[in-house]
Amino acid sequence: MEKKFIEYAMITYRKFWIAVLLSGVLGGTLVLLGLRWFLGSNFIPITKIAYRFKDTALAIPEGMNFIYSSEMAIPAVVHIRTAFTKRQTSRYHENDAVDEMFRQFHGRGWSPRSSSGSGVIISEDGYIVTNNHVVENNDLIEVTLHDKRSYEARVIGTDPSTDLALLKIDEEHLPALPFANSDKVRIGEWVLAVGNPFELNSTVTAGIISAKARNINLIQDKDNLQVESFLQTDASVNPGNSGGALVNLRGELIGINTAIASETGVFQGYSFAIPANLVKKVADDLRQYGQVQRALMGVEISDVNAELAKSKKLPNVDGVYVNGVTANGGAWEAGITKGDVILEIENIKVNSKSELQGIIASKRPGDKVSVLFRRNTEEKKVVVTLKNPKGNLEITRKTSNESIQIMGAEIANVSETEKETLNIKNGAKILRIGKGKLADAGVQKGFVITHISQSGKRIAVSSAAHVLAIVQQADKTGDGLYFEGIYENGDKAYYPIGW
Repeated sequence: MEKKFIEYAMITYRKFWIAVLLSGVLGGTLVLLGLRWFLGSNFIPITKIAYRFKDTALAIPEGMNFIYSSEMAIPAVVHIRTAFTKRQTSRYHENDAVDEMFRQFHGRGWSPRSSSGSGVIISEDGYIVTNNHVVENNDLIEVTLHDKRSYEARVIGTDPSTDLALLKIDEEHLPALPFANSDKVRIGEWVLAVGNPFELNSTVTAGIISAKARNINLIQDKDNLQVESFLQTDASVNPGNSGGALVNLRGELIGINTAIASETGVFQGYSFAIPANLVKKVADDLRQYGQVQRALMGVEISDVNAELAKSKKLPNVDGVYVNGVTANGGAWEAGITKGDVILEIENIKVNSKSELQGIIASKRPGDKVSVLFRRNTEEKKVVVTLKNPKGNLEITRKTSNESIQIMGAEIANVSETEKETLNIKNGAKILRIGKGKLADAGVQKGFVITHISQSGKRIAVSSAAHVLAIVQQADKTGDGLYFEGIYENGDKAYYPIGW
């Protein structure tokens, strides 16, 4: 009897678990069929993703890999190699602790001959943005693309106050990165740092946005107009990546990598990038006007901390405190006064000087911005018209064209009007001719030097300083030079120098 009872219990136990298993399978099947019916063609069983699409960028759901953004960014990031004929003078403080932290990453030209970095192609016709410290005081600039093509680049303009520079190479149909709206970048967002630190070797590293609007007191400007509102990321960035791209998962440019926090010269946790909105504005200014159009609100401000809030009897630590206003400045005209607390610019909350400066730096004189501020306990919103450092609304163009003495002649940069008239893209013009090698070779006043051949290499002349650099280099090596160019009447001419 006992034996039959045990057998009956075992049979019942097995039937129970078989029923449970069948119920699970049936339930799972019904769920999958329901999802397939509800989602239609968009439904892909998760367990099959890695097998069905393992060889494509769609293998993983959006946000889980970096294939697409890498393929977008790598071709648009270039290697930049520079040479200069005199030791650089730095805008950084030699003994400053921060300066030491960033020394190796910057490649500031402690070598008497050359330095290198990265750059980002921002237009199909050859405009490239990089850091000013990569190219400053350099006379010869060579750009190598991802596909190994090399070009002589010319400097369109530089802006030490943001540590940005715009270069140009003569080529068309280049891969270019689109700009993202860096104001919409969020802390925690995945990003890629892309550089070309050593010729023909691209690097891609991943990280997240760790912080926004960081001021690390790195940039020094003679007019005290420096702008620091860096994006901070933990993506690994090392020497030579300076001037490279920080991109989002859509392959859009959100920043230009500029510095790393390091005591050894290699990455130790954080890197810093100039936001794309500021990069785009500076690049557009340099391209259009030859210099950056700086806009100012006309306020002296400071961060609000607990101590300041207590001493000024502020209700909280939000916003930035107005220490003073410039007479006849935009803020003064809009009614902002000392003691006010600015809470928002263009509906974007600002809780630090660097946040406010970053927004205003992306504007031009004459632009109008909405400003929300608090006076005592009352909030007010006004429109502020931004002005230039001189206190007016003028947009200025770079007009200086300093001449250089070389081989008995005085040369200067060719104006854009002369380029258009002569149908040339580059050159340096002979303003006056005196005794020397150029006169001996038969060169006459008005000759525009467009190319110089040295050791079998034909170099496009970008400026008068470029001519000087080539000549000084030839003096050291003993090479002969071959000058190629055009006169104001359209006659082309060729002159061997030093043969």
